[in-house]
This record gives sequence, C-alpha cells and structure tokens, in this order.
Amino acid sequence: MSKSIIIFGFHAIQAQIDSTPECLIKVFTLDNRNDKRLNTLTTQLDCLGINTQKSSKQQLDKLTKSQTHQGIVAEILLPTLPNLDGLIHHIEKLDNNSLILILDSIQDPRNLGACLRSANAAGVDCVVINKDGSAPINALVHKTSAGALNQLKIFSVTNLSRTIKALKEQNIWVVGLDGATDQSLYQIDLTTPTAIIMGAEGSGLRSLTKKSCDQLAMIPMQGNVESLNVSVATGIALFEASRQRHL
Repeated sequence: MSKSIIIFGFHAIQAQIDSTPECLIKVFTLDNRNDKRLNTLTTQLDCLGINTQKSSKQQLDKLTKSQTHQGIVAEILLPTLPNLDGLIHHIEKLDNNSLILILDSIQDPRNLGACLRSANAAGVDCVVINKDGSAPINALVHKTSAGALNQLKIFSVTNLSRTIKALKEQNIWVVGLDGATDQSLYQIDLTTPTAIIMGAEGSGLRSLTKKSCDQLAMIPMQGNVESLNVSVATGIALFEASRQRHL
C-alpha cells in the first residue's frame, strides 16, 4: 500500500516536478513570501493542476519538524517499491553491462539517501534494498538523495540471499564489500554484469549475505582509520566500476 511523506525545499520539490509530478498531493507555501523563485515554481504547479496552499511559518515548521524548508513544503505519494519478481523482470530487459547496487540493512536514512545519490551519479541500473532491515524511505532519505530517489529504479526484497541467488541465475557477478578480506576492489574486473553489495554501518555485511557473494573485496586505505562511512565506500566502489567501464 502506498504512503505519503512530507518533503521540503526548492530543490527537492523541483526534482519531484521534473520526475514524477503525479505523486505530488499538495504543496504548502509561506504566506508572506513573494519572489521570482517561488512564483516560478508555483506557476509550474498551477499548470500541472496541483493544489497549493498558503501557510504560516509556524504551520510549515510543524510539517517539517522545524527543519529548514525555504518556505515550500509538499506532501507526496511514495509508490510501492517493486519486489524480487519486478527486479528480475527489469534485469531481463537490461544490456550485458548492467551495474546493480544492493544495500544490506543500511540503518541511517542519511546514509541511505547518500548511497542513492552516488548510485544515480555513477549510472547504476537499479538499487536493491532489503524490506525489513533497511531504514524506511522518508523525507530525510528524499532530501539527502538530492533528487536521485526520483530518478532511480529501486526494488525492495524480503530475502536478500534468495535475491542474490536469483541474480546469479541471470549471470550477474556478485561482489560484497568486506574490510576483512585481502582482495582489493581495484584488482577485480567490474566491467561484466555486476552487483555490488554494501553492508550496514558498523557491522558490515550479514553473515548469510557474505556467504552468498561470488567474491569479497575491500577498499585499500592508508592512515589510521579502520573503516569508511558506508555512503563514502559506496561512492568509491560504484565509481571504480564506472571508471573501468569507461576506459
């Protein structure tokens, strides 16, 4: 069943208009703001037949829980994410150079949003998240993704191990990022159809997920830090795959 969330700020709402305006339910604007930027956006909304409502700063603050909203807030409908069957159907239509990002139990919505942003920038074909172990897609994920959420094909699956098995049956090589292995990410051929799996903050890949991978890899590091933030590591891994594919 679809649910609605509140998003806010010019960039987030413009991204929604540009991608899926049909998901906009209502837009709230600051009653005493009247400038070119706001007027341009409200003109677009009027042309699309989307309801706008003048609201006080106190009302907007309440809707956004006092986060910086720039005087514009929207309620949007989140489409239900397709499942494993939808994922396989999508993959069957891809070319032989597909790149998939799998996120195993990312807990922080900011990290989830940042991972989605990197995925969009690196040109991944789709993102897979596990339904029960991940942070829910909410306003914070939407904001952190900087519009990427609207541009990506995202699938939500119940059983990640079963999903990995199904991907292997589609001849997709599954690489898990794991700091405990000796195999460098930079020594792996990522030009073939590949799924890259990133684990949760702190704990990394779950044991069963790790066992399901075709290969494990680590990001070589210097200095004295033990690990990278998962969104940073995701960006490095995806852009290494992108680099190899554009040589």
